[in-house]
Amino acid sequence: MTNTIFFFIFIPILSFILLLINILLASHNPYKEKDSVFECGFHSFLGQNRTQFSISFFIFALLFLLFDLEILLIYPYVVSAYTNSIYGLFIMLIFFLILTLGFAFELGKKALNIDTVQNKIYSNNNLYLNSLLKYPTSFNFFNKNKK
Repeated sequence: MTNTIFFFIFIPILSFILLLINILLASHNPYKEKDSVFECGFHSFLGQNRTQFSISFFIFALLFLLFDLEILLIYPYVVSAYTNSIYGLFIMLIFFLILTLGFAFELGKKALNIDTVQNKIYSNNNLYLNSLLKYPTSFNFFNKNKK
């Protein structure tokens, strides 16, 4: 039996066994919201399904795809690594240098930063704490007692 025939027989059997194990061992607790049309588990409220959201999610996804495709472009070099000369290595190093410069440019433009509510709260708390340190009116009581 060749390897190809073995895998054509082995892979469907293995996938069937894994699916059967999942059906037998997984917990099943369906409820109304889980069986609804939406995948997220809850219905959208009136007017909330067309609200604005940040474009940075799309930018993040596009940049991920760009850098994910670099792996696809590196694959032919890796496959032919034994037959490549120093010229092939030099071309790949130039390719990596261009990608690294592009990634550094993205980091400099803060294209990978997504403003979230947590980041805004954290930055507001830091501004508040910094203003307390600059103008320590509430700390004067403790400083007077130490003298």
